[in-house]
Amino acid sequence: MTKTKTIRKLLAANRSEIAIRIFRAANELGLRTVGIYSQEDRLGLHRFKADEAYQVGAGKGPVEAYLDIAGIVALAKEKGADAIHPGYGFLSENPAFARACQTAGIIFIGPTPALLELLGDKTAGRRLAASAGVPVLSGTEQ
Repeated sequence: MTKTKTIRKLLAANRSEIAIRIFRAANELGLRTVGIYSQEDRLGLHRFKADEAYQVGAGKGPVEAYLDIAGIVALAKEKGADAIHPGYGFLSENPAFARACQTAGIIFIGPTPALLELLGDKTAGRRLAASAGVPVLSGTEQ
């Protein structure tokens, strides 16, 4: 039997409306929220909707800041986040991010690293679906 870890504080590894939706859902579950923002997003609404918000990716561009796996995971550990929700885009389909969370003892809200590796490549995912008997549309095999 697997022991379930309780989530008390959730970091949203995304920005803008995506992060705000994550915060709203977390709030409905009684969780504290942590937001992240790039220097360029320092006045973004999502920063003020979180219970706590911290800048990530100092010195990096507005997109690269949200792709800073080591910085985001370190911040989550430092601030006591039990879980990270990636939203969509950015790091949501990145197996290295899911694995970094797992290694740090932080719950990744999403597929396992192994599943992301298996299905993260669309062509490999398509081949897997076909091998399992799932009908697929004709398309490229490469």
